[in-house]
Amino acid sequence: MYHYLDRDGLEADTVVHLKDGKWGAVEVKFRSEESIEEGARHLCTLANNINMDKMKAPRFLMVLTATIDY
Repeated sequence: MYHYLDRDGLEADTVVHLKDGKWGAVEVKFRSEESIEEGARHLCTLANNINMDKMKAPRFLMVLTATIDY
């Protein structure tokens, strides 16, 4: 598991990378519906910017949320 941040500020809270090259990205959001949608957009942007000559496409993109108030 890794954190991803590139020079343009695009990030993923967690990247799960397996030995066989499969990977997925996770954004964790505990705020509003708007921030959850923003996280989803960021993950889609990240997936679209992957250099497919160097990496495989992600197997999953996930926004992890909480359903209760803290």
